[in-house]
Amino acid sequence: MAILIAIEGIDGAGKGTQAGQLVQGLRQLGYRVDSLQFPRYGATTFGQAIGDFLNGRFGALNEVHPQLAAVLYAGDRYESRELLLQLLQNNDVVVLDRYVGSNLAHQASKLAGEARATLIDWIERVEFGVFQLPRPDLTILIDMSSEMSRELVSRKGTRDYTDREADLQEADLPYLEKVRRCYLALSHSRLDWRTVHGLADDGSLRTIEQIAADIRGLVLQLVNAAAGPV
Repeated sequence: MAILIAIEGIDGAGKGTQAGQLVQGLRQLGYRVDSLQFPRYGATTFGQAIGDFLNGRFGALNEVHPQLAAVLYAGDRYESRELLLQLLQNNDVVVLDRYVGSNLAHQASKLAGEARATLIDWIERVEFGVFQLPRPDLTILIDMSSEMSRELVSRKGTRDYTDREADLQEADLPYLEKVRRCYLALSHSRLDWRTVHGLADDGSLRTIEQIAADIRGLVLQLVNAAAGPV
């Protein structure tokens, strides 16, 4: 069974770019690698509903309870479970652009205190327990400021689920900052999470190659440890 890597971060943090960089880099080293991006907007029934949600068809962000929103994202992954298990069976490494961590950070950021902790526990029980999705061996958080993230979102091309420059979540800067802080709390409290910084100490954007090198180093540590002594 392959090693499962999840790449996380707020909208615009560069998850898709870095997932592609990681796949390419590992393949050049001779590993069998494949990838999957969530949500799968056009490929699953729940994915299509997520597109509706992000386009505001169910109401504003604060009008949809996070537990209900969490079901849409979990359902999208449940519909994709067999495909994911097949990829894990046929590769050395599988790289995910978003996974369960996105559901935890985005939905839990809308709550606080005990309610937040309860929702995090509930989402994990649904995704890993009820839906029996495989747990990632490593989750890598690309930490990016919400201001820089919003700028990077504005540079994105056309997406298949929206005709807007920014969807419901991407357009809400205070919301993105809450999600970022929730991501950081998750990363700092979990042994199977690591954080890679998207910005340099002076606040400038690090290059794609610099971030990719950090991520590849973390993954290779895990791959080499799994392989054991030669």
